[in-house]
Amino acid sequence: MKHYFVTSVGRLRLLAFMEGISLLVLVFVAVPMKHFFDNPVLVKAIGPVHGALFLLFIFNTLRVGVEEGWKFRATTWKVLLACIVPFGTFYIDYSILRRIDPRG
Repeated sequence: MKHYFVTSVGRLRLLAFMEGISLLVLVFVAVPMKHFFDNPVLVKAIGPVHGALFLLFIFNTLRVGVEEGWKFRATTWKVLLACIVPFGTFYIDYSILRRIDPRG
């Protein structure tokens, strides 16, 4: 677990995991509870957390892309697009970020 904190790509991988989990909880747990059970408590709690993680992921992806010299068309846009799609961050971690991370 320590290797996620050593490199910037490792930190991006950890952030991608947290953002992906928050999106899944929001979409598959909180929103159905709001609409089917008229209970918006989870959306009000998880929504801002997911929003903050989403923004951190976007900014860190751009920062790591510049630091690592990623070509925007080859790598960066795929990583940015992944945070919008459920399970996308897990796929990007498996297919791209794990291979780039020297300790991964």
